[in-house]
Amino acid sequence: MKKNFIIRLLTGTVFVAVLVGCILSGPIPFSVLFAIICAMTINEFGNIMEKSGLAQINRPISMLSGVFLFLGFAYLGVSPGSTEILIPYLFLLLYVFISELYKKKENPVNNIAYSMMAQLYIALPFSMLNLLAFFSSGESESSVYSYILPLSIFIFTWINDTGAYCTGVLFGRHRLFERISPKKSWEGWFGGCAFSIIGAVVIAKYFPILTMAEWIGLAVTIVVFGTWGDLVESLIKRSIGIKDSGNILPGHGGLLDRFDSTLLAVPASVVYLYIISML
Repeated sequence: MKKNFIIRLLTGTVFVAVLVGCILSGPIPFSVLFAIICAMTINEFGNIMEKSGLAQINRPISMLSGVFLFLGFAYLGVSPGSTEILIPYLFLLLYVFISELYKKKENPVNNIAYSMMAQLYIALPFSMLNLLAFFSSGESESSVYSYILPLSIFIFTWINDTGAYCTGVLFGRHRLFERISPKKSWEGWFGGCAFSIIGAVVIAKYFPILTMAEWIGLAVTIVVFGTWGDLVESLIKRSIGIKDSGNILPGHGGLLDRFDSTLLAVPASVVYLYIISML
């Protein structure tokens, strides 16, 4: 058990250091890292779908599509309005449909459906990180990169996870969603939310790009949708009978296990920020 704890601690430390380091280092490290993560997560998703027997998705094309969508959003962040950059992505999606006519594989409908799910469930949320990372500079056609909003997604997620775990272990009595995740409790959820709100208050003091109330709203949004994201991935794993999505991160499972909360928290955060910008 001690050995497993050390492995888990080392993996988690390296994981956080690489993630935070690339986000802080600027748009190029940020884009390279998350384009790679996007591709690897899609590959992991395709792998578990194949092992489950549900579908045989074209993983190389799905990975390429995910990378192209992410980099397309990144380019749109740098050069808003240049939507023609996404035209090749549309051709890749068309290829997914048309190629099933010639492959003569079993369950072609499932193959198409799960290929599209990989794009909607994984590629799109990762790509939307660019909407948080790039700000339009007034009426200029260019944008500037800012690390704080994409980084805050992960900060609030990590604070919530840690707070929920500690509070749940100490006070957990009432199951949050026992059918899907028997260990989660309402006490843990409220504890994680409370710690995230405290984190939002601290961040607001150093990064006044949002008001304190807006930072708190963002934290709560991430907690709510991050919890749903975790439960959705648990539902997928339970449905196909696996414990972890992969083993690329020793002691932590797969990339899908690490980013499950993010996959719903990012789109929800984008919508939240858009709404408050309209008020």
